[in-house]
Amino acid sequence: MTEPAIFQRALSGKPLDFTGEDFQIINQTVQRTQELLKKFNHIDQTNEQRRATLSQVVGYSVPESAEVNAPVHSDFGPHIFIGENVYVNQGVMFVDLGGIYLADGALIGPGASLITVNHVEDPAHRRDVYARSIHIEKNAWVGANAMVLPGVTVGENAIIGAGAIVTKDVPANVIVVGSPAKVLRRVKGAPTGDA
Repeated sequence: MTEPAIFQRALSGKPLDFTGEDFQIINQTVQRTQELLKKFNHIDQTNEQRRATLSQVVGYSVPESAEVNAPVHSDFGPHIFIGENVYVNQGVMFVDLGGIYLADGALIGPGASLITVNHVEDPAHRRDVYARSIHIEKNAWVGANAMVLPGVTVGENAIIGAGAIVTKDVPANVIVVGSPAKVLRRVKGAPTGDA
């Protein structure tokens, strides 16, 4: 099934007019996602029920090897792309209109926020938004309460320290910490030649 044009514009990073007629499609999707996430986050859900509910949110069958713990939060839902052996801890916030791509083996720590949406700077259009995708590459680890901002790619095997605010791409095989996040050192045992 083809996504609505406004969803495609969001994934391509084009500005979205908050007052535009087609923005209502986003609002309808948000409402549907919130209802499904209430069900997902319910304490009596089994792992199989949660996987089925999350699959409804994202619009494809979430891999059986992936583990996404409740509660999970999203302001949109269908633009979360989960690879094999992904682990998402409790309390993670996905602001995913622009696309959040979790490659195989990615780890997302408790309370982390992955934010793909930003507002337009011009005060006359401040409610309008534009989105830029986030890519968490293979075996990368986003630490507890870290925040990854729009347009960032976290390289393979990289580690985002707890509480870091990531505003720029992170090279493969390094650890970044702080606000804004800066390279601390290479990951121990990481392949050489990347950073």
